[in-house]
Amino acid sequence: MIDNLQDVISPKLATAIANPLFPTVDSLLRSGRHISTEQLDNHAFLMDFQNELDGFYRRYNVELIRAPEGFFYLRPKATTLIARSVLSELEMLVGKVLCYLYLSPERLAQQGIFSTQEVYDELLNLADESKLLKAVNQRSSGSDLDKQKLAEKVRAAIGRLRRLGMIHTVGEQNSGKFTLSESVFRFGAEVRSGDDPLEAQARLIRDGEAATPQSLQLEKQALTNTENQPEEIDEESAVEIEEEFDDAGEQE
Repeated sequence: MIDNLQDVISPKLATAIANPLFPTVDSLLRSGRHISTEQLDNHAFLMDFQNELDGFYRRYNVELIRAPEGFFYLRPKATTLIARSVLSELEMLVGKVLCYLYLSPERLAQQGIFSTQEVYDELLNLADESKLLKAVNQRSSGSDLDKQKLAEKVRAAIGRLRRLGMIHTVGEQNSGKFTLSESVFRFGAEVRSGDDPLEAQARLIRDGEAATPQSLQLEKQALTNTENQPEEIDEESAVEIEEEFDDAGEQE
């Protein structure tokens, strides 16, 4: 028996846990959701108790992260006690396309509303179609059936990212239209320090891989220094930037 609860948790953490918002916010974070500024009450709650809740979640070997863009999420460690899963390569690539669209002028022109078809078209425009088809079917011949399967996979990826709080449906559930949350920058962390984030993001999509801020800087130095041999860019761990997502208890 614990005689004094204050010996275990601080008064402010106790206040946070007693808050009516805590069960909802806790459930969302544990299910892999990103809580952005659009969710006014939940986001304000995390802002008020960020330090206390970070200490609380560290007991489960996860960290409460507030990204530079302001959104919150849980980042698990290897020894996490909270169930987790990872995104597929195609899901991460779709996420990068969403980040590209977030940065694009079309976002303002279209009042921030995009469609599933626009994401699919932009993906084909920016990435190598043959690589995409191979990701769906290693024996792909480029047939219409293969392209149909790719479109279905893209729709499924968008649905997965919606459940993670990265996009918000506009209109009816099956309208295929949505707005983008700033949490799509989980897929754009490596372009924050670039001279032209939109161009850097487009290049990453074309290459079908991620890059770190350090590798982008090395690439920039190599391009501007014509007297030296270009430096080799190590991107072995590039895909580790965005892959830690928990989808335990996913619901449509």
